[in-house]
Amino acid sequence: QVQLVESGGGLVQAGGSLRLSCAPSVSIFSIDDLGWYRQAPGKQRELVATITFPRRTNYADSVKGRFTISRDNPKNTVILQMTSLKPEDTAVYYCAAGSGGRWPDYWGQGTQVTVSS
Repeated sequence: QVQLVESGGGLVQAGGSLRLSCAPSVSIFSIDDLGWYRQAPGKQRELVATITFPRRTNYADSVKGRFTISRDNPKNTVILQMTSLKPEDTAVYYCAAGSGGRWPDYWGQGTQVTVSS
């Protein structure tokens, strides 16, 4: 069982930036795939970004050019750097992890991101 602990959410004005972190309870080197989903009120959970070991990335069209996902191996975390935030980015953001073709296999508890206009 892998626990994922997110941090870094909060309230920011449109155009601002936030940095989300996700710390797995196991070595990040033992996890093939890491990523972030988000779920806005009344909407389905959607994939935001993924990073596959060692550093292949994939982004939803809605965040390309604004969000960056990366692995901080020394700190054993996965980072989602969010810039040029828009009110429509408001959601609960969930960290996800998986290995061996199982995706997603583990979820974090979620962190709230609110972007005011």
